[in-house]
Amino acid sequence: MNNTLMKKMLAFFLALSVLPLQTWAAGYTETKFPIVLVHGLFGFDKIGPVDYWYGIPSALKADGAKVYVTQVAAANSTEVRGEQLLTQVKQILAVTGASKVNLIGHSHGGPTIRYVASVRPDLVASVTSVGGVNRGSKVADVLLGIAPDGSLPNAVLVSVANGLGTLISFISGKPGVPQDALAAAKSLSTAGSLQFNNRHPAGVPTSACGEGAYSVNGVAYYSWSGAQAMTNLFDVSDPALALTSLAFAGAKNDGLVASCSTHLGKVIRDDYAMNHLDEVNQAIGLVNIFETNPVTIYRQHANRLKNSGL
Repeated sequence: MNNTLMKKMLAFFLALSVLPLQTWAAGYTETKFPIVLVHGLFGFDKIGPVDYWYGIPSALKADGAKVYVTQVAAANSTEVRGEQLLTQVKQILAVTGASKVNLIGHSHGGPTIRYVASVRPDLVASVTSVGGVNRGSKVADVLLGIAPDGSLPNAVLVSVANGLGTLISFISGKPGVPQDALAAAKSLSTAGSLQFNNRHPAGVPTSACGEGAYSVNGVAYYSWSGAQAMTNLFDVSDPALALTSLAFAGAKNDGLVASCSTHLGKVIRDDYAMNHLDEVNQAIGLVNIFETNPVTIYRQHANRLKNSGL
C-alpha cells in the first residue's frame, strides 16, 4: 500500500513539474502575422518525403504559428523570384485574411524576400535573412570568373544548371517555372548584389560588417547565419561545403556565404557552428550536435517576432 501511494504521489508531482512547461510552450510561436518560408538557389518546398525546411514548419505550427512554404524558381534572378513570391504572398493574405506576413528567406531567399518588402512594404511585417546572400558570394564570383558569360564552359554550366532547376521544379510539383541559372549567378555575385542593394537598400549595413537599419517603412529586419563548413561526419554534403569555403580565403563563412555578407538589419548571430545547409536543418537533420538545433533557433525567432507584436 505504501509503495502504491508513493508511486501515485511521484506521478502527481511529475505531472505538476511538466505542466508549467506545457503552458509555456502553448502559443510560443504564435505570431500575429503568418510566417512565410522562402528557399534558396536550387531549393524547393517539398520533394517526396523531404522538406527543404526539414522539420521546421511542423515545429513552428505545433506551438501556434501559421506557416506557409513557398516555391519560386530554383534558379533565376532575384527580381524574377521576387515577383513570383509577391504573387504567392498576395494569395496567402487572401486565404488567411491577414494584412501582412513575416518573411523568412534562406540563401538566395534572403534577397528574394527583401525585394518583396521593398516593392510592397505594406504587405510585410518582418524580413528575416538566414545565411542570406546580401552582399554577394565569392563562390558565385569564382564560377563566373572560371566560366565567363559567352564562353563555352559557361554555356555548358548554364545548360546543366537550368536542367537541374527544371527537374527540381517538376518533381516538387511546380512544372513550367522559368529557370535562368546565369541570371541567378549574376544576382548572387558581388557585383550583382551591389546593383540590387542600390535599388533595394532597406536593412543593408552601410559599413563592411555592421548592422543595417532595424526597421524601414514599417518592416522589421533581422538576420542570422552559420560560420562552419564541416559540422557532421555523416553528412555527405559537408565535404563539398568545405571545398567551396576555400573561396573565402580564410574569412568567416558557412561554406557558401561570408558571414559579413549575411548581415541585414538586426544581426542575431553570424557565428553559429553550422554550415549553409545546417541553417535549414539539412541534410535531413544531420547537423552539429554540439550547437543549438536549427529548429530551436526558428522557434526562438518566431517567439521574438511574437513578442515584438509581429
